[in-house]
Amino acid sequence: MTAITIRSLEQRVGEEVGVSPWFEITQERIDSFAKAIDDFQWIHVDRERARNSPFGSTIAHGFLTLSLLSHLSESTFSFSDRRMGVNYGLNRVRFTSPVPVGSRVRARFTLQKFEAIEGNGVQVTWSTLIEREGADKPALVAEWIGRHYY
Repeated sequence: MTAITIRSLEQRVGEEVGVSPWFEITQERIDSFAKAIDDFQWIHVDRERARNSPFGSTIAHGFLTLSLLSHLSESTFSFSDRRMGVNYGLNRVRFTSPVPVGSRVRARFTLQKFEAIEGNGVQVTWSTLIEREGADKPALVAEWIGRHYY
């Protein structure tokens, strides 16, 4: 993990700021997510039926992949001068390819925008990409907005 300052980000608009470590998607995690959101669609939780699907196995929920952005960013960099950070939302999200159980994923974070906001803070927009090890296409592409306060 890399420690950076919020203030240093202003000079890095347009740059890839970090790449997370690989993270394995287990069936246990998929099942726990299904329970948390009450989404038991068979392609996620029925191993037998999913073997005969076009994917050959269960796949992670798209929203599970999206929800990993927080963990993946926190395992990539920390802000040494941040008092508090909040998730402000997303502008655009696309689930561009499936994430089969047993896959390893990681995120790439490119800073798109850096804007000062009221309350001694900044709003940053990240161009994020979650890639699956060995895949040609990313699993997810999103614009993610965060607010950070000094």
